[in-house]
Amino acid sequence: MAENENGADKSEQPTEKRLRESREKGQVARSRELNTLAILLAGCGGLLASGGSLAEALLKVMLANFSLSRDVLYSEQSMALWLLASGKLALEALAPLFVVLLIAAIAGPIALGGWLFSVESLQPKFSRLNPLEGLKRMFSVRSLVELLKALAKFLVVLLVALAVLSGDRADLLAIAQQPLELAILHSAQVVGWSALWISCGIILIAAVDVPFQLWDHRQKLMMTKQEVKDEYKDSEGKPEVKGRIRQLQREMAERRMMQAVPQADVVITNPTHFAVALKYDGDKGGAPVLVAKGGDFLALKIREIAQEHKVTVLESPALARAVFYSTELDQEIPAGLYLAVAQVLAYVYQLRQFQAGKGKRPAPLADLPIPPELRRDA
Repeated sequence: MAENENGADKSEQPTEKRLRESREKGQVARSRELNTLAILLAGCGGLLASGGSLAEALLKVMLANFSLSRDVLYSEQSMALWLLASGKLALEALAPLFVVLLIAAIAGPIALGGWLFSVESLQPKFSRLNPLEGLKRMFSVRSLVELLKALAKFLVVLLVALAVLSGDRADLLAIAQQPLELAILHSAQVVGWSALWISCGIILIAAVDVPFQLWDHRQKLMMTKQEVKDEYKDSEGKPEVKGRIRQLQREMAERRMMQAVPQADVVITNPTHFAVALKYDGDKGGAPVLVAKGGDFLALKIREIAQEHKVTVLESPALARAVFYSTELDQEIPAGLYLAVAQVLAYVYQLRQFQAGKGKRPAPLADLPIPPELRRDA
């Protein structure tokens, strides 16, 4: 199990934030063996594909430069032009191979760590100049692994090379007996196939190195429990701060709610545990809206404010519970409560007419029609 600088166990998997920050710093899993294998295989494949044209171009350059006339030899201008022509011919022959190698050099790293460009990784780090840190890296487990990989690579390449050269002994000896043109073409073919088989020996090294690099990169990013907690606090905010914010939000919502109580048409109570304030605007043509609701202490405050502003307070436990649990603030009541609330509003209107001396005292409300699905038992 990995440990950090303080000796704490890194037992937790890296978080998404840790992985993202690591990538932004240019720290991704890379395998030099995979990159080397990609370049070698691409180079060998390109050599086999364009070996004939390369051999022909080499033959032309050799024939042209080994059969110079006397005038060309004694003319500085002619020699420069001759060199330029030879270089152009060689570059045209090598261009396809260079393109293949360039693609392999780009595709090798992308295959494991993906495409990445990090400005931070380009910045100089003077901590790398510390001799003590350098000694730690020299005698670390990673350095030992690199040494073992180098030895294994040398042995594998040596054994494969010996086997390939032993198998190509007849072809190599036959080249000496062939004409120059045919010998050059044959040599390109032998070199291409020999290099390809030797490069295939690196596949074993890369097959071991790629999983190790992925595991090693993951181990470096492992986190301690305290690091996970600290990161959560940084990203989500400290619990005490979040709690204080929620408390302030509740207080602001309660103040807005209490300011809406004086504009309500009626406050329906439980009578003590719940209180809901409803307002109906006939001009808008909608259903009554819940402007305030609360339980216990908030219910008491709603009743007190309603009494101060002469808002009718009506006791109806079943309706108060139904509205409290089925309706959110500033929302219309559900359709199932239309009839019950309409009877309440009609009673309030008649009560106001009576208090103004314009009608009879309304009869007390009987049981209000509340659908079973909206009822909440005490």
